[in-house]
Amino acid sequence: MTIEALHPKGWKATPGYSNGMAGTGRMVFTGGMIGWNDQQEFETDDFVGQVEAALKGIVAVLAEAGAKPEHLVRLTWYVTSKSEYLDSLKDLGRVYKAVIGRHYPAMALVQVVALVEDRAKVEIEATAVIPQG
Repeated sequence: MTIEALHPKGWKATPGYSNGMAGTGRMVFTGGMIGWNDQQEFETDDFVGQVEAALKGIVAVLAEAGAKPEHLVRLTWYVTSKSEYLDSLKDLGRVYKAVIGRHYPAMALVQVVALVEDRAKVEIEATAVIPQG
């Protein structure tokens, strides 16, 4: 495999993400995916529901490049409420595994004051590497 998780020896295990990723191949970058459907309509104001829609959007864009969720090497999450994120961890884990699987790329999470779309509660950017050969 040309994608590997990077975890320095002696470091405590990370819950649901990797400290770093390395990969060789074709790189794929998504724009910020928010929690609406393919017609740019929000179906829910629920935080977890919007995360699910954003992750499905990422998977759809990856598929256009011939990539799969296991090719993800980085996710950057922008949320409007850190507490809403933390209060939803169990449900987020369930939704994440249903859409992405048990693949945990390097991740960062940032709380922001607002996103461009007023109803958006989350925006996620993704980077993937499709292995060569």
